[in-house]
Amino acid sequence: MKHFNQISDFYERALNCRMHGSVHGLIDDAASRIPEAKAWHFIESRHEISYADLSRATRQVAAGLSLLGVGSMDRVAVQLPNVPEFPLSWIGIGRLGAVMVPVNYRYSPREVAYVINDSGANLLVTTAEMARAFMTNAETADLISPDRIIVVDGEVPGTKGWADIAEADPVELPDVDADALLNIQYTSGTTGFPKGCMLSHDYWLVLSAVVAARLNFQKQNVLVAQPFFYMDPQWTLAMSVRLGGTLVVAPGPSISRFMGWVREYDIGFCSFPELLAKEPPRPDDADNPLRDVVIYGVPGHMHADVEKRFGIRARDGYGMTEIGSAIISPFELENIIGSGSCGIASPFRELSIRDPEGNEVPVGQEGELWVRGRSIMQGYWQRPDANAQSFGDGGWFRTGDLFCRDEAGLFYITGRLKDMIRRSSENIAAREVEVVSVGFAGVREAAAVPVPDEARGQEVKIYLVPEQMPDDRDAFLGRYFEHCQRELAPFKIPRFVELREALPKTVSDKIAKQDLINSTPDLRVNSYDRVDQTWR
Repeated sequence: MKHFNQISDFYERALNCRMHGSVHGLIDDAASRIPEAKAWHFIESRHEISYADLSRATRQVAAGLSLLGVGSMDRVAVQLPNVPEFPLSWIGIGRLGAVMVPVNYRYSPREVAYVINDSGANLLVTTAEMARAFMTNAETADLISPDRIIVVDGEVPGTKGWADIAEADPVELPDVDADALLNIQYTSGTTGFPKGCMLSHDYWLVLSAVVAARLNFQKQNVLVAQPFFYMDPQWTLAMSVRLGGTLVVAPGPSISRFMGWVREYDIGFCSFPELLAKEPPRPDDADNPLRDVVIYGVPGHMHADVEKRFGIRARDGYGMTEIGSAIISPFELENIIGSGSCGIASPFRELSIRDPEGNEVPVGQEGELWVRGRSIMQGYWQRPDANAQSFGDGGWFRTGDLFCRDEAGLFYITGRLKDMIRRSSENIAAREVEVVSVGFAGVREAAAVPVPDEARGQEVKIYLVPEQMPDDRDAFLGRYFEHCQRELAPFKIPRFVELREALPKTVSDKIAKQDLINSTPDLRVNSYDRVDQTWR
């Protein structure tokens, strides 16, 4: 690799990083070294906690959960916004060798029921509002009894309060192995409904070590704005602990407030929102404390301008919930700027680009990226069919994404094999939207495709084939959108709908989506726009 001399120190830092044996071991180590240092600050509640208090608090949470019968491999669902109880639950659950099941708080009752049923979770940590909705909706009411629901922000009759577990007397806690399962992290894939990725303690230790090594383990404040039910805030917390820094947690993504948070909280590192780079320039853009950022998918022609405009070092990368970090751009790798590459193989990872038959392709040729290495996911929870499709011989994971590699060892993403739509930071499985759409009375067939969108990357378009073309299209679509609101999270609801008599088919009688995509230069034409409430 031509660039190895520039990044050899980075590899050495990552590969020699102490792993601590568990995520809570990482916390306890920080508590012993820097007990009074501030572990986090939640912007909305102003909640702060030292590393010493974080270690104690998570032991108490573990004790409280243990008194409720939670033990090794028991699944605990956590459906919360960005509040301290989320990471406290995660670490406390891990201390018992139990497993956290994060639940998207924007999920519909059907989606919540799916995750609870699929994971087998029998305890739920949530807010009062969501607890009431859970207990009263027909699809979820019988899944978990009220006395197994822990409410963090109020009182709901029949449930337990956060104090019931957070103020429990200490109990003896078990030893937890690094390979013990810590998360069943649900992610949309290529076959419709979410699949649970089985992630061990070591998965998070490896991922946090790689990103902390990228920052040379320099202590700093780290900002996270994504919801905690995604993987990003979880690895960011573990990484921040490795830095001995403070994790600053925003209530949610906000382009208008982002740089204000950066300046107010003296942020040195963050995941930089791509949309912020597309905002009109301001005179004070470079007046900020940021040093290094990750910015995913930044076009090569914008890279240098982003760095100059904001006075930062910005690097791309590539990863998935299933594999953690696979490709990374160390900050030392300056000649990657403007190349359009997402980087080199991450530490602890082997990469191979394969053709459809599984043969490695020559340098410069496109193929599917296969990945293997230490502590990628242990498999999809209770999905032997998906595991058989996703894993090849020798522990290789098939990503479903198309890449090529140049002679210097730099990797470039070129496309996707997956039938998935990427709206803002959300992965939306086309199959799930299609299944819900066909479940609407009067719809015979449905096909979901991505529509390019400057603000969100992609929007969802659905082609519907009604059993009979409606006389009143607006009324038909009104009922269809009501159906989607009951069955889908808001970000999954199609923005554009086109009604058709029939859909193009392949020789094997499958819907030819590429023909739909190629049928018009503007996929919005002939569609109803739900946001603008007009036919285009």
